[in-house]
Amino acid sequence: MIPAIGFGTWRLWGRDCEVGVADALAAGYRHVDTAAMYDNEAEVGRGLRAGGVDRSDVWLTTKVWRDQLEPAPLRASLEGSLRRLDVDHVELLLIHWPNPEVPLERTLTAMTELREEGKTREIGVSNFPAALCREALEMAPVIVDQVEYHPFLSQEPLLRVCAERDLELTAYRPLGKGEVVRHPVLREIAEARGKTAAQVALRWLIEQPRVSAVAKSASPERRRENLDVFDFELSTEERARIDALPKNRRYVNEAWAPQWD
Repeated sequence: MIPAIGFGTWRLWGRDCEVGVADALAAGYRHVDTAAMYDNEAEVGRGLRAGGVDRSDVWLTTKVWRDQLEPAPLRASLEGSLRRLDVDHVELLLIHWPNPEVPLERTLTAMTELREEGKTREIGVSNFPAALCREALEMAPVIVDQVEYHPFLSQEPLLRVCAERDLELTAYRPLGKGEVVRHPVLREIAEARGKTAAQVALRWLIEQPRVSAVAKSASPERRRENLDVFDFELSTEERARIDALPKNRRYVNEAWAPQWD
């Protein structure tokens, strides 16, 4: 259900965010990712309305921050997001980060109630390692875990959960904080393909079963480049070269992060 390539809005604000979302939709994106913590939902909403795309054709994701995971604050957070976005529902509501101080079952039960009320079509999690994701799957109809994933970081334990439970992994930071475009292996494959290193990295991600990606760009040209990844396939040898790259580089590791796999 989730479009393979989404438009991320982290650190996009004001006019840049509004115009960026509208331009992304015009370019062909049908998946827009935001969060209450991003402080840009109003601009995302204006961009959605300016983009000229029917609301029913857009997969809209937002997230609840880790200090709002008790049922009443969680409900208030989503209702605030809906007001700012000026929509009556989102397609996907995520727990932005796990919070061990709030029982997970309590949070997921509240999210399931919001789903049943039609305020969100689906629910999911973000930044959950494999074991915690398994716990969530036992408690609620979670459909996705959004995590950092790129050619320099392994997510094998979580990918095994995805295969076993028909869960989707959505990759954020899919370009490795810009490192992808500088890496010689990715650049060499890209040159041979007539593509960019960023396009090769995104293709490597979405060719994997149950993997989608959310990429952010403030540049109209880069937005279109990131979406232009459906007219080629990587060979077995090319995938093997990328698979063989060291997979221990994590760029997002906040003080409140869980114990990673």
